[in-house]
Amino acid sequence: MKAKLNSDLTRENNPNSPSIVAAKRGDIDGDGIIDHVFLTAYKTPDSPFLKNITLSIQNGKTNHLQQIAFNNNAGYNPTLFLGDFTGNKVDDILVVIDTGGSGGAIYSYIFSNINGQMRQIFNSDTFNENSNYSVTYQDQYKAFVINQKLGEKYVLDLTYKGKNYLNDIYNENGDLKAPIEGWVNPLSGLYPVDFNRDGTYELESYQRIAGRYNADSLGYVLNVLKWNGQVFSTERRNIIIFGGEF
Repeated sequence: MKAKLNSDLTRENNPNSPSIVAAKRGDIDGDGIIDHVFLTAYKTPDSPFLKNITLSIQNGKTNHLQQIAFNNNAGYNPTLFLGDFTGNKVDDILVVIDTGGSGGAIYSYIFSNINGQMRQIFNSDTFNENSNYSVTYQDQYKAFVINQKLGEKYVLDLTYKGKNYLNDIYNENGDLKAPIEGWVNPLSGLYPVDFNRDGTYELESYQRIAGRYNADSLGYVLNVLKWNGQVFSTERRNIIIFGGEF
């Protein structure tokens, strides 16, 4: 069955047949037998854009094939990572897909075998919905990044942006010429990191902070997320900024 499946899915010259675009091997159900995990997609002629990206899991013991669809199943450069995020010593599945948008956003999903069933335990849509920030420029070359829901405020020093940038938006006395609001982009990076070196991975997430326009980057919101038995909760949160000339 495995040989036939791989043959069927890799007919590069047949646009009506999906191709395997990423593959990993690991024990994702805890039975001690290696399983095959891969992503399939329909390729677009003369373009790296992929459609109908699907997660497939072939059980190493039974050869049973399970396919899982995503809410957002089109994009670029889909990748797979297998590692233990829940602490049960069994591989979970992390999928990341580039959207190709100007903000560098990604689609991301994590699946875990819980009580014998593959369940989605993280998705970028839910993360973005729960991540609401306001970005407002202030007098004296500052910007506030505020999360009202969490009651957190971060103050960014904009002087590193340089005189030309500051002269466009500030008067000589440091007052804003006009109100300016930026925004925090959706999730643009999600990376597995074993901070404690205990074999269980945390997630490091990045969201780009935009100023007057998307390419006017002020820094990133960085979260470290850890599985608490039910959901991924924020263990710590920081704002990282760029350095300027000394």
